[in-house]
Amino acid sequence: MRWSQALIPTLKEDPKEAQSPSHRLLLRAGFVRQHQAGVYIFLPLGQRVLHRIMRIVREEMDRIGAQEVLMPSLTARELWEESGRWKAFGPDMFRLQDRKGREMALAPTHEELFADLARHYLRSYRDLPQIWYQIQTKFRDEPRPRSGILRVREFLMKDSYSFDASWEGLDHSYEMHHQAYTRIFTRAGLEFVVTRASSGLMGGSASEEFMVLSEAGEDTLAVCDACGYSANVEVATGEPALRQPESPFKKLEKVHTPGVRTVEEVTGFLGVGPELLIKSLVYMAGEKAVLVLVRGDYEVNEAKLQQVLGSEVRIATPEEVQDRFGVEVGFVGPVNLPVDEIIADEALQGLQGMVCGANETDYHLVGVNVEEHFPVHRYADLREVKEGDRCPQCGAPLRLHRAIEVGHIFKLGTRYSEALGAYFTDRDGKEKPIIMGSYGIGIGRVMAAAVELYHDKNGIVWPVTIAPYDVEILALDPRKVGTVAENLYRDLQASGVEVLWDDRDLSPGVKFKDADLIGIPLHVVLGRKVAQGVAEIKIRATGASVDVPLQDLKTRVLETLASLREKIDERVGKTAGGSPETPA
Repeated sequence: MRWSQALIPTLKEDPKEAQSPSHRLLLRAGFVRQHQAGVYIFLPLGQRVLHRIMRIVREEMDRIGAQEVLMPSLTARELWEESGRWKAFGPDMFRLQDRKGREMALAPTHEELFADLARHYLRSYRDLPQIWYQIQTKFRDEPRPRSGILRVREFLMKDSYSFDASWEGLDHSYEMHHQAYTRIFTRAGLEFVVTRASSGLMGGSASEEFMVLSEAGEDTLAVCDACGYSANVEVATGEPALRQPESPFKKLEKVHTPGVRTVEEVTGFLGVGPELLIKSLVYMAGEKAVLVLVRGDYEVNEAKLQQVLGSEVRIATPEEVQDRFGVEVGFVGPVNLPVDEIIADEALQGLQGMVCGANETDYHLVGVNVEEHFPVHRYADLREVKEGDRCPQCGAPLRLHRAIEVGHIFKLGTRYSEALGAYFTDRDGKEKPIIMGSYGIGIGRVMAAAVELYHDKNGIVWPVTIAPYDVEILALDPRKVGTVAENLYRDLQASGVEVLWDDRDLSPGVKFKDADLIGIPLHVVLGRKVAQGVAEIKIRATGASVDVPLQDLKTRVLETLASLREKIDERVGKTAGGSPETPA
């Protein structure tokens, strides 16, 4: 492509609305343009990156025997009601009516439609296993779009679904996807970790996330450097560094604490650490009121709580707490509170001399002994891990990292097949629900994550496998080097190299700045040395450059590109057990 004929609207200054490196650079380098909050136009350079990512995805999905389909984005309410997610998705789902008044939704995901397809065509064990996938636009009414294309309302996603006759078959399909995802993200040049994760609204028995560590991410991971343990904080476990806090309170007493409600206020007033406070929070599980207890130096992990209760939960409003128990929020405690159930975090078990609300405005209890002074109906891991907690596998301190989720795999089991009636007949003639798995990749997130990982003060540094072009030719004076540039441009294209030729009549300084900004892996600089039969090859990632005779230029460009690709192929071989060209 000749730059003079291309749409590459680079900007000299950072956009004011940019919130992260990828947001700033993708806008400034002319890869995307915001249409509205959370909705982006992908310009030609951005679209080329997406196509390269999708090509890798398709190659690896085809490699494990998956078949590509394309589902509609406009979906019928009835399917979502069959699964129970018409209400469960709440305001995140875009809903509309057609001219006849039928309610529909723009699909945020496609489990229901794939299960519907399966119930029509997978009737016998002979039809199984199957893996179907698509690359399709999804819609979620994100309340707070941010960080450019990382958190959006309309996004491109690869989702695949496995259909098996047995749980062992699901395990095999899941493992194939795990390996395929490892190859996909490695081939895309990403550095990533695989972590345990919550299944959330998707449901299922197990799930893992593929995460790129980045401050721009909205997820938080707990990571152990000693043994490699990693998990999303939604499911991460860890032992408190301080297991048995010492208390100055030796007997149960009611203490006047006027106007003191928060953990910081109570502990400051009493002169003790937050680990001595029993944080008491009322949650509603349907009509049931549950008192949830954690130490004051921890937060309740609502994903864990939901898993323990087996239902959707929400924290009770101050008005609900007042109406039900006659207590102001901030003074609620477990002693003599007529609640339906008390669930305590495991870290509270056996603790003595604690502090809690007295269920009376402006009063707290001190010297409270867990179980002696109030009942605990059950213990569970309810706390969100924090920096310095002890690893559940080896006991070393955990560290917290922000991260970008680029892929997520789920063992769905029979949730959707049972709900939508996707049954098959087994060898014995018995009807059984198909066992499903669900596997997603955010295509745009891969693009943004690569920029978060690979950029410098001058711009983007694309991995060679997903860059919009392989090579950029910088003709510093098109009138003097135009013939050399033209010949190289055509020779490289004939060799299968994707080339951007900067043939604009602009200063060398502008061309160099734009070249660094858009981040194509290899630059060929045709400047004054062309008169002596020499050109310069420069690697964008390292800044290393070498002068090459013109007669050797094409060969050296091809060799340098091959070297850049080999480095990624070596990583694929080490992390995924084989090169992408080797059949499984």
